[in-house]
Amino acid sequence: MVIPENSSIVIFGASGDLTYRKLIPALYHLFASDQLPKSFAILGVSRTHYSDESYREKLKASLQEMEKTEPAVLDAFCNYLHYQAIDTSDTEDYQKLSVRLDELADSYQFEQRNTLFYLATPPSLYSVIPASLAAHGLNSEEDGWKRLIIEKPFGYDLASAQKLDKEIHEHFQEHQIYRIDHYLGKETVQNLLVFRFSNAMFEPLWNHRYIDYVEITGAEFLGVEGRGGYYDGSGAVRDMFQNHLLQVLAMVGMESPAQINADAMRDEVVKVLQCLRPLSNSDLRENLVLGQYTESNVRGEFLPSYRDEAGVADDSRTETYVGLKMFIDNWRWNGVPFYVRSGKRLPTRVTEVVMHFKRTPHPVFGKDAPENKLIIRIQPDEGIQMSFGLKEPGAGFKAKEVKMNFHYASLQETQMLTAYERLLLDSLNGDATLFARSDAVEACWKFVQPILDFKQDPQSLFGYASGTWGPKESEQLLQRDDRVWRYPCKNLTDTDYCEL
Repeated sequence: MVIPENSSIVIFGASGDLTYRKLIPALYHLFASDQLPKSFAILGVSRTHYSDESYREKLKASLQEMEKTEPAVLDAFCNYLHYQAIDTSDTEDYQKLSVRLDELADSYQFEQRNTLFYLATPPSLYSVIPASLAAHGLNSEEDGWKRLIIEKPFGYDLASAQKLDKEIHEHFQEHQIYRIDHYLGKETVQNLLVFRFSNAMFEPLWNHRYIDYVEITGAEFLGVEGRGGYYDGSGAVRDMFQNHLLQVLAMVGMESPAQINADAMRDEVVKVLQCLRPLSNSDLRENLVLGQYTESNVRGEFLPSYRDEAGVADDSRTETYVGLKMFIDNWRWNGVPFYVRSGKRLPTRVTEVVMHFKRTPHPVFGKDAPENKLIIRIQPDEGIQMSFGLKEPGAGFKAKEVKMNFHYASLQETQMLTAYERLLLDSLNGDATLFARSDAVEACWKFVQPILDFKQDPQSLFGYASGTWGPKESEQLLQRDDRVWRYPCKNLTDTDYCEL
């Protein structure tokens, strides 16, 4: 375990939901497990006025409510919490931040002014804050490293992402910029690489000769949960597909990096994203399904339609479901379709990758041969399941599908870091391996832009009842190829068909 250098952690948007729910709990757990620097300061920054003490009391109460805490450890952690109120849209007001950081550095006796800036703010401030920091020299690395963590969404479309990237690079260099995607911090996403490249029995089969097709599913049972105003301007393509699922697809499809470091890993990710077959007009009409959930009764509970959610326009055409058949045009994946879907108000919450192997060509078994598939469950019930054929007891040689399972929960002696814990620790250590690089973000937007343009077509959106697996057109997407979606349950070992 590498202990980070002494540093200040500045959280913009310190009074917001992300700070309370994710960032402060992650920092507390890292502190409790002795993984933070020997000396550090956490400085919350936002427009709301708090003193150090009132901010500590607020965060302490929040941690006690949401997390398992030890009183002595919690009290010690809170001593490192500080607060500075500034107008984050006023460049001149950042002088207060500069002075406060100097005071904290002197108080904690930092030899270097290492500083991590976390932008847990609305995207409208993503270009404002870096420019304001630079105006006061807070981007300079002459007195220690300076790093900038930016939450998604990084842009709204290709043009806005390119514009934002240019604006940030005017003040911070690429090695200072950490574009966070919490999916990449999940242990099971990282395990995709270890599973593939450390096992000689799988890597030789991980290509078009043996793989029939690949599924990637990111399903949620919840609706927009009070975030209708935000979501109605975003939709499933921007919220899940463009970032989370394309990054997972890149991990499934990438070549083995020469080394396990940020440059080598991210080089291979970009190669995959640049090999995505561009979507033609025909692809958009035939291989893309966009849906929006309608009202339904599920388990005796009435679930409203998307258009009846607070903050959503009555005539909204924002998609809450996206399903797409897509291809990676390179040697490894030539001709192998990747079916990717994501949606809200589906039967359960689950994210997984399914590798469907080609059936045996042996004439004795033919179409009756059990399907071999490998299921990599990212969340929940994290684990891996492998299906293969064995002889049924009795006369003859009829094959039956059986399964072998591995669950991360069985590793009771291992403490898994949450996604935010892992990514915060990596950023403090200067390890950008699990953060998106500029060229990868642009490649994702280039692929997605035709979908965003196609959404304007009034015939592009289909309805689906809450609690179902999306529009019937999504089923037809695979049925045309004589294939079917897997319908996963919350528990990995449950039946392949999960419905309410």
